[in-house]
Amino acid sequence: MSEKENRLGFRYNPRFLQAITAMTKFVFVTGGVVSSLGKGITAASLAAILESRGLKVTLLKLDPYINVDPGTMSPFQHGEVFVTEDGAETDLDLGHYERFISAKMRKANNFTTGQIYESVIRKERRGEYLGKTVQVIPHITNEIQVFIDRGVRSAWNGYPDVAIVEIGGTVGDIESLPFLEAARQMNLRLGRNSVAFVHLTLVPYIATAGELKTKPTQHSVQKLREIGISPNVLLCRADRQIPLDECSKISLFANVPKEAVISVWDVDTIYKIPQMLHDQGMDCIICDELKLTPAPADLSTWSRLVEAVEHPKHAVTIGMVGKYVDLTESYKSLIEALKHASIHTETLVNIEYIDSEQIEKDGEGVLIDLDGILVPGGFGRRGTEGKIRAIRYARENCVPYLGICLGMQLAVIEFARHVVNLDYANSTEFELSTTHPVVALITEWQDREGKNETRTKDSELGGTMRLGSQCVPVKPGTLASKIYGDTVNERHRHRYEVNNYYVPLLEAAGLIVSARTPSENLLEIIELSQEVHPWFFCVQFHPEFTSTPRYGHPLFKAYVEAVLSERQSREKATLVSKD
Repeated sequence: MSEKENRLGFRYNPRFLQAITAMTKFVFVTGGVVSSLGKGITAASLAAILESRGLKVTLLKLDPYINVDPGTMSPFQHGEVFVTEDGAETDLDLGHYERFISAKMRKANNFTTGQIYESVIRKERRGEYLGKTVQVIPHITNEIQVFIDRGVRSAWNGYPDVAIVEIGGTVGDIESLPFLEAARQMNLRLGRNSVAFVHLTLVPYIATAGELKTKPTQHSVQKLREIGISPNVLLCRADRQIPLDECSKISLFANVPKEAVISVWDVDTIYKIPQMLHDQGMDCIICDELKLTPAPADLSTWSRLVEAVEHPKHAVTIGMVGKYVDLTESYKSLIEALKHASIHTETLVNIEYIDSEQIEKDGEGVLIDLDGILVPGGFGRRGTEGKIRAIRYARENCVPYLGICLGMQLAVIEFARHVVNLDYANSTEFELSTTHPVVALITEWQDREGKNETRTKDSELGGTMRLGSQCVPVKPGTLASKIYGDTVNERHRHRYEVNNYYVPLLEAAGLIVSARTPSENLLEIIELSQEVHPWFFCVQFHPEFTSTPRYGHPLFKAYVEAVLSERQSREKATLVSKD
């Protein structure tokens, strides 16, 4: 039997059965009506509740687009690219997963239709299908199940008790049908009490009619049932709490028990969602369906976080200078990291999003009232000169500055131009023929005679992306050592590096290099002495990827504390001058 294909065409083999024999339970989260309802937050919140009950939980995100990964997708199309410890470029929902539970996500926790088809085609080319016609069913759906199994087996703390699998897109989309079919097959094969389905749908409020409309939800569930999936829990998204009579109506027409129709309304912080779902018994319904008997939920941590969010003692305004400011999803992890620092410093952090091209057109006046300036990571030339002007303003006016990835590279360019007096300093990413390539691909660095190597147009997007986690030593006695200690271990996503040829010139002019990679000697952290600037700190990595609401992040906490300290000093000086 193990070497024969069943009537669905699936070849049972011991490798695939590992997750099943480990008795992992599955919860599939689907969406209907429209996208962006919050499936990722819902899945992460459910995982947080189950983890608080003593269960080991992992999460997977299945993306139906044909791209192999979001690494080359526009932030306007996809939002942020989240980077895992093992260097995978993944969906931003994996960031929510890591922020809500203790498990670390890996490459296997996120896969796309592109990866599935790529794997199947490679197998077909190797002859693994023995000359058979390769079809969506069973070959594509089987491969999806193999990838799900791989994701479960990659869990960082051993086999999980529960794997929550979020299926991207909405029910009825052509591209998501193979994923839904794979989930249906898994439910059939694994049997009762092994799989649960959670469906998230929209209940819109029609202002002109003055009422909530349940018909979209009814149609969404009907479409899901046509595929062969009946939801165990129905989450109804609305801008307000859904009345009980509307829940009863949804229950009747969707064939879902009334207690399993759960209202999910808009809240001012996503960290209220776990308590909202728990109060309506969602975790109990899932545990009953999966025959799990864990300990009672303890959501006291989330209650404390919400309390801190709602009752800050101080307030500061930080300007985030970028080119994707109209789409804040592009900086999701960074925004959340500042919120976490806000929680742990009892400080309300107001983020003012500033388009760097506006600075290029109108000057630095928009920066005058800011308490701190932050330039995040990014790619491409557009808006870089505006960011450089913002960095110069922060340096010359003693405004606390934090530069991340590109924000560090541009700080080096600004310092080289205006302190070292290298007038045409730039990055080869923006100007191939720059006289002083203080930032470049490693392959473009100066040769021994100091002559520039050139890059052809054909290789303009060449180079190797540095991805994933890397641990480096920190120079003692620096601001970095106060924040991080002896070592720093953070995640990277960049291709260009600060050119080591120019580093001695930068250091001689006062730039402090406080961390380098041990093997390639690449710059990881730079700063200015606190004797000349109250807080000027830049990192080549992305610290936002490791920030969590429970613990915050030492760098962001230090930054917010520095911004608050400078604001209080200015306020005190203003009072003294008035007296």
